[in-house]
Amino acid sequence: MSILICGSLAFDTITTFPGRFAEQILPDQVHILNVSFLVPTLRREFGGCAGNIAYSLAQLGGEALVMATLGNDGHSYVERIRSWGASTEYVRVIEDSYTAQAMIITDIDNNQITAFHPGAMQQAHVTAVPRRKDIELAIIAPDGRDAMIQHAQQLADARIPFVFDPGQGLPMFSGEELKDFIAKATWVAVNDYEARMLCERTGLTLESLSKSHLKGVIVTLGADGCDVWEQGARTHVPGVKAEAVVDPTGCGDAFRAGVLFGLNRRSSLHDSCSVGNELGAVKIQSRGGQNHRVSLKAQPRTML
Repeated sequence: MSILICGSLAFDTITTFPGRFAEQILPDQVHILNVSFLVPTLRREFGGCAGNIAYSLAQLGGEALVMATLGNDGHSYVERIRSWGASTEYVRVIEDSYTAQAMIITDIDNNQITAFHPGAMQQAHVTAVPRRKDIELAIIAPDGRDAMIQHAQQLADARIPFVFDPGQGLPMFSGEELKDFIAKATWVAVNDYEARMLCERTGLTLESLSKSHLKGVIVTLGADGCDVWEQGARTHVPGVKAEAVVDPTGCGDAFRAGVLFGLNRRSSLHDSCSVGNELGAVKIQSRGGQNHRVSLKAQPRTML
């Protein structure tokens, strides 16, 4: 059965700062911030949440349907997705716009500063969730604001269970809008910082969220793994130690691919998150969000 991936397709320009951001920013001067980072290395990679998630799903043998928009410079991305054996039926090319662009600086502690130009992503709402009986599961990943709102409603109307993953798009929404997303979703996935923002804006706690209709709330903790909240109870899913820490770009997307892969195979949320942690550890050993290779050992026993 297919998994619908609603989110961004982007080109990532990734640079590395061989120092620490914290040592270059004076806390008492942030009101007149004017900093420059010398970045000796630069790479351009295929990225975007939808693309990264679909890539890792394809590595695991999952069937991903990417629903996203590209600009007039994005035809190479269409061919790349097809090279995985994935469908591009719902990838729309907007001819009068550029593909979304992320410009990322990573310091030696793997902290990141990102500037993001949405480009064609702002037209993602033009494509509606398809009425297909083979779509069993979906994810609302960061995308154009209107697209995230409309696609959540369309998935709810079609009774397709989905993961709400607001990511860096979370600040675009008010507390009431976030509550509306949650009311339609089946699961919520956020990192620890986003979890605090989500709770602050909605006035809800993770415990109360998990006691609602939701089947689970996932809070990722980087190298420490993640916490899974189900019916008011929190369970920690330990992280997986990576053999090498090369580039954190796309690790969260790899994690979400593992979760979707597990859920689509009727595994528990805990076991699905274990797959996600494995994939995150595999991804961080490679540069960019789509250059890692996943073997069957990345799947827990329940999926072998």
